[in-house]
Amino acid sequence: MGVGDPIGAEATHAVCAGMGGVRTAGDLVLRMQLAEKMKIDQAKEYVAGKLNVTLEELHDVVVMTDIRSDLGLGLAHVEPCARENNGMASKFRISEVLGIKINSVERFKERAGCL
Repeated sequence: MGVGDPIGAEATHAVCAGMGGVRTAGDLVLRMQLAEKMKIDQAKEYVAGKLNVTLEELHDVVVMTDIRSDLGLGLAHVEPCARENNGMASKFRISEVLGIKINSVERFKERAGCL
């Protein structure tokens, strides 16, 4: 793999991100870090509190798969015809559950005449 190879970049990012992204709660923690300028430990505690889980459960793929599915927060590998929320539906639920504004959700609401 050469420099700038997109597959290499994805692997590096996945390793560096640490929490597994959508497989656990890494994406939710990152959203809180960016949206509310929280430090990582504060963001993890906030997300764990909102999801009513421990910090250990926040890192557990099995626990978080069930929670993400139950709350409609999107899953890493969902079949296109599955009943799971993905895409915009997931972003709407994430916005509601975490109590934050997500730009794409707000733009969608605006364009759909929901605001």
